[in-house]
Amino acid sequence: MAGLQHHKVAMDPAFVRLNNMQINRYKYFRWTPRTGFLTTLYVFVIPGIVGYIGWKWDGAWDLRAKRRGDLIAER
Repeated sequence: MAGLQHHKVAMDPAFVRLNNMQINRYKYFRWTPRTGFLTTLYVFVIPGIVGYIGWKWDGAWDLRAKRRGDLIAER
C-alpha cells in the first residue's frame, strides 16, 4: 500500500502552458498606454468614486431600532 500513487492523471499541455505563463507573468509585463490607463482607473478613479459616495452618504440612514411609521432617513 505504501508508495502507490493514486489518482495519477496525465497533465494537459495547454493547462501546463497556462500555468507557466501565469507564474512568469511579471517577466513579460510591459507598460503600455492601455495598462497605464487601466492601472490608473483601478487604483485611483474607482476607489475615489466609491470613497466619495461613502463620504457623501455617511449617516444618511439609521436602520437600528426603527418601528412602523418611523423614517429611515436621518437628514
